[in-house]
Parts: sequence; C-alpha cells; structure tokens
Amino acid sequence: MEYQVTGEIKIGNEWQPYKKTVDAPNESGAAERFLTLVGSKHRLKRTYIRIQGIQKIDGE
Repeated sequence: MEYQVTGEIKIGNEWQPYKKTVDAPNESGAAERFLTLVGSKHRLKRTYIRIQGIQKIDGE
C-alpha cells in the first residue's frame, strides 16, 4: 500500500514543509519509512523531523 506522509524538517534554524509518498504495509510502517528515508537523505536526526499527517493513497 502507498501512503502520503506530510511533515516538517528542520534545515538550519527554520522548519520546512516536506511531503513524501512511501510504500508500507500500514501507517506505523509508513511513519518509520518516512523517518528513515528523510533522515538518510538530509542527514537529520529524528528529533529534526516532525510527522503531521499520514494518508492512504487509494490504488487500483
């Protein structure tokens, strides 16, 4: 299943909005995948990443 995760990441002294679509079996898996991917890409600790919402994307 695909989920769209929205949140914010801290770059410098500012929080920037961030949106990513991830493949996961459930919402908690989507949150974990989001934290892993964004943290790895931007070299951020999890304390600098905030998740604001997770929505399931309906597929065919």
